[in-house]
Amino acid sequence: MSIAQFKSGQSVPLINSFSISLIKADDLIDIIEMFDNPNVSKYLFFAPAPREVYEGFFNPIIANTEQAIATGEWPDNPTAVIRDAQGQFMGMTGLTAVMFLQGNYEVGYQLPEHAWRQGIASAAGRFMTSIAFNELEAHKVTADCYQSNTGSYKVMESCGFVQEGRQAGYYKMEHGFDDRVHYGITKAQFEAL
Repeated sequence: MSIAQFKSGQSVPLINSFSISLIKADDLIDIIEMFDNPNVSKYLFFAPAPREVYEGFFNPIIANTEQAIATGEWPDNPTAVIRDAQGQFMGMTGLTAVMFLQGNYEVGYQLPEHAWRQGIASAAGRFMTSIAFNELEAHKVTADCYQSNTGSYKVMESCGFVQEGRQAGYYKMEHGFDDRVHYGITKAQFEAL
């Protein structure tokens, strides 16, 4: 796999028959459809939402990605889409630079229900964490999720992240509240894997 090819906007192998590429405008319809699934949005504080909300969030990321590809740079917040060999949408992942804290990034991933339990999120998490440390000069990568989202925090742990904290009763759920758990990995921890 070539990181240079990925950075230039090409699709590269991720795991098994799945590939990953930087986000494009055509990907947005699949992303919105994923967020509209109640089983997916259950653990997303920002979903479901009107289409305009998603467009307002993702269109600047897509524009920045197009510009970065054209100039041979990394996007400000690298965001990628995963597809199978037939082109079916299998999820997305991204790195968000933490404002005012140079070298700190947050990694995230969301998968449609048909893509769960196939190792895709773990592969995507490792891929993006590697980019953060090896390409973007990160010194810390973090992630968080709902405590009851076992699949999500197990992905973090499989990527070498360790639990660093918890905020009790952070998320309002349909029936009560859920904790927010914080995970992280330093460059030294990453290099020791």
